[in-house]
Amino acid sequence: MEDKVIDLVIKAKHGDKDAKQQLVLQNSPLIKSLLKRYIGKGVEYDDLYQLGCLGFVKAINKFDPQYKVKFTTYATPLIIGEIKRFLRDDGTIKVSRSVKTLYVKIKKFLAEKSGDPVPPTVEVMATEFGVSKEDIIFAMEASHMPLPLFNNAENDDGEEALSLGEKIVAADDSHYVDNLMIKDLLSKLPNRERKVILLRYYRNATQSEVARQLNLSQVQVSRIEQKVLRTMRDYFNADEHVI
Repeated sequence: MEDKVIDLVIKAKHGDKDAKQQLVLQNSPLIKSLLKRYIGKGVEYDDLYQLGCLGFVKAINKFDPQYKVKFTTYATPLIIGEIKRFLRDDGTIKVSRSVKTLYVKIKKFLAEKSGDPVPPTVEVMATEFGVSKEDIIFAMEASHMPLPLFNNAENDDGEEALSLGEKIVAADDSHYVDNLMIKDLLSKLPNRERKVILLRYYRNATQSEVARQLNLSQVQVSRIEQKVLRTMRDYFNADEHVI
């Protein structure tokens, strides 16, 4: 299946409009699932979809099979980047205090490591500050840091090199989209529900332990857990049917 996708990408890169249109149609569910988190931020749904398609087409034009990464995985950060850049430049996304604080820490850390032979990776920074890679990426992108996530530079041979975002997905392509979607859903949950899920599935606590920590009954914990799991199933299943 992936070989067929690569063949279409190569044809599209060489000007085959039918191949490009076929790729966009096939990946429309992916584009729609990624733009869901930005609905309600002052931009019409159709405009968001067009921005996502623009990022997807950029991925087609920039993709190289030698990257050894699935095309959809490669395309994901470019789709998100196109939407986020528009929202950021349009002034509809407001950077929170926590993001600004993280940005200051990252900037200071990079300054301290500026003399190192190899700059610190996103993984290293995530470990240093105890946050996820996505948090590091968002802080860098949202705060206009001088490390472009989706713009390419040239390597020592004068050829276009992989961007930071492309290197990230090339290094870890298995759960990138799922992690983004799960994180987005958790951020929308009420505080109590979010704590239950985090304790149960990220800290492996039993329902009884969660009940004690949150001053709830085990029955309440069970009901909350089942409700959130149903919501998550509906959330992921809806991506396949977005019109």
